[in-house]
Amino acid sequence: MSDIWSLFDKIKKTEKVSGPPEYIIVGLGNPGKDYEITRHNTGFMAMDLIAEKANVKIDRLKFKALTADTELGGHRVFLMKPQTFMNLSGEAVFAAMDFYKIPLDHVIVIFDDTTLDVGKMRIRKKGSAGGHNGLKSIIGLCSGDDFPRVKIGIGKKPEGWDLADWVLGKYSEEDLKTLQGMFENSAEAAKLIMDGKTDEAMNKFN
Repeated sequence: MSDIWSLFDKIKKTEKVSGPPEYIIVGLGNPGKDYEITRHNTGFMAMDLIAEKANVKIDRLKFKALTADTELGGHRVFLMKPQTFMNLSGEAVFAAMDFYKIPLDHVIVIFDDTTLDVGKMRIRKKGSAGGHNGLKSIIGLCSGDDFPRVKIGIGKKPEGWDLADWVLGKYSEEDLKTLQGMFENSAEAAKLIMDGKTDEAMNKFN
């Protein structure tokens, strides 16, 4: 995994890319300390790792989101963690798309998925919301589902549990260790998607 980040570093040192963002990478979650390291904040956690590798902090409030403007793999990228709460994530994404004139297929969304076990990941070029309220908001406000997404498994809801209690529950230490690899993989997947290699990302990580 270090190879992909050494490649990022090499590109950053030798080929600076200027101009407005070409892509938006958005991780979904809920703002506030009460929601930190909860399953529904998996997208936020993945974004924090991407920002760390890019040597930036996602801390500028813009478009109802915490944001950072940076460079990844030779692409200008706008990183976002919407602060609207999950069900209104589309408000932040649409505002950024509209301002930077970024097409929907250049928006990469990273989020939690209850149909996948912890430690599993699935990449899709487009698709329905699948019951995920954050995705539903983006599809509704951005008028389409034709955008790539990276789903990170959080495990199926145990029998007898309310879905809200499950997704808003906190991860165990063991799960967090497993997820670290998924966050690394999601960053590499995003890089491949921006390079026009979505099929390669799907074959590698699905």
